[in-house]
Amino acid sequence: MALADDAGAAPVVVKQDWLRALKALRRLLADKDDTAQVFIIMRALNGKRTARNYWRLLTTVDGGRLAYERVELAPRLMDQAWLESLPPGSVGAAYREFVRGERLSAQALVEISQKGTTTIEDKHPYAWFGRRTRDAHDIWHVLAGYGRDPLGEACLVAFSFAQTRGAGWALIAIGVALRSQRYDGYPYRRAIWEGFRRGLKARWLLGADYERLLAEPLEAVRARFRIPPPRIYESIPPAFRERAVPRGAPKT
Repeated sequence: MALADDAGAAPVVVKQDWLRALKALRRLLADKDDTAQVFIIMRALNGKRTARNYWRLLTTVDGGRLAYERVELAPRLMDQAWLESLPPGSVGAAYREFVRGERLSAQALVEISQKGTTTIEDKHPYAWFGRRTRDAHDIWHVLAGYGRDPLGEACLVAFSFAQTRGAGWALIAIGVALRSQRYDGYPYRRAIWEGFRRGLKARWLLGADYERLLAEPLEAVRARFRIPPPRIYESIPPAFRERAVPRGAPKT
């Protein structure tokens, strides 16, 4: 399939490569810390959906302006002085504490996404929208209330599929759900399914103006975007969230 860009340039080919995606999923299930496999899956399956979501952005209230300005989110999230200026209780303050507590950085996510490809940095509206979606991932962690434990990541993946309709997110969510187990009766699969349902009910986060949103009160933003607390996920003790996805899938 080919889709023309918004400047009337040559069509951009966005084919799906399921074999490559399935191989990457096997590697990811074998090692949940191999984040590079997530981006391989996204590149293999989500191109068409990224293009469609870009055009959907243009139909939103602020979407035309956001697409015209094409602000790169990662540099803003790496600006420590700017993050420090965000008020207590804001989305940005919660994001700041989240990434510092987990020893994360927007730069590290950028570098992982660049492995094996140069297209993510293309000067093209679809590539910009893909970068914007990538850089918002940890903001979504904060808004959705999911930690970086294996269960929290799986729940956010399901939430992300509902929000983006990207087949890559669906593949990861299904793969993790099929490998998840029940320890002492904890409903891991139900928690993942709840993540999908919460994503369906929430307003479309891909259309958010993140620079403005980060300065707003966290609970007010959650209310506006219809994101209540994750009931099933929070009912599972943190120690058991770490055990939600067993290791051992063969590497390829």
